[in-house]
Amino acid sequence: MADHIHTVNALKVRNQFGEVLELLERDGCPILVSKGRKVRAVLITPEDFKSRFVDRLADDARQRMLETIRSSREAVLSGDQVDEALRSLRGELR
Repeated sequence: MADHIHTVNALKVRNQFGEVLELLERDGCPILVSKGRKVRAVLITPEDFKSRFVDRLADDARQRMLETIRSSREAVLSGDQVDEALRSLRGELR
């Protein structure tokens, strides 16, 4: 992976999107997309997206669920509440 960030303008992205994607795949570095003099977007690899956002969201969801479980340890749950908590936990971890 190269150790720099590329900047391309929006017109190049529109006209040469395939080449921009090849650059992203080849170098693995984020690509800043500018319009005028302002950066409007960033292209990142799917791996970067997963590690920066998807995995973090899943970790946050697991943490919230663990906090809920810890805070309710003292409470006695009915059978329906236990079932609902388990369904929620399974849904959060998928």
